[in-house]
Amino acid sequence: MKTLKLITLGIVMLFATNSIHAQISVNLHLGTAPSWGPAGYDSANYYYLPDIEAYYDIRESQFIYLNRGTWIRSKSLPRQYRNYDLNSGYKVVLNDYHGSRPYTNFRSNRVQYHKGYQGSPQRTIGNNRAEHGNNDNRGNNGDRGGRGNNGRGNDKH
Repeated sequence: MKTLKLITLGIVMLFATNSIHAQISVNLHLGTAPSWGPAGYDSANYYYLPDIEAYYDIRESQFIYLNRGTWIRSKSLPRQYRNYDLNSGYKVVLNDYHGSRPYTNFRSNRVQYHKGYQGSPQRTIGNNRAEHGNNDNRGNNGDRGGRGNNGRGNDKH
């Protein structure tokens, strides 16, 4: 009887340990803003990038852009924007949108935040990290061939 209680206790502890570990690893992975993102927006889910009419999903670390009438999710920008400087390009923080399709508001976002839109001055998260000894301001390294701005800093602001 004592052995059965010890085995049961061991099984319960094993499941408890696994569920605690799963919660920790999930919480650490989700919602990490990129170094080129605007500083001061901890609760943001998406950015809209007016210059290239694309979105960035912070939780999934993916760009969302229109390609031949279809919205595409990708870890990198499309080829035509491989030289786009994410550090100096303006990012509209969409912290009021909850869901997986921010592009449902694309028509209004496109009008309200036209190409070349500049709202309040922005400071990138990478600039804040650099001040604290972590110079992780890489920006867009371009397509798979490594072409792009290769992390040239934020020269405009």
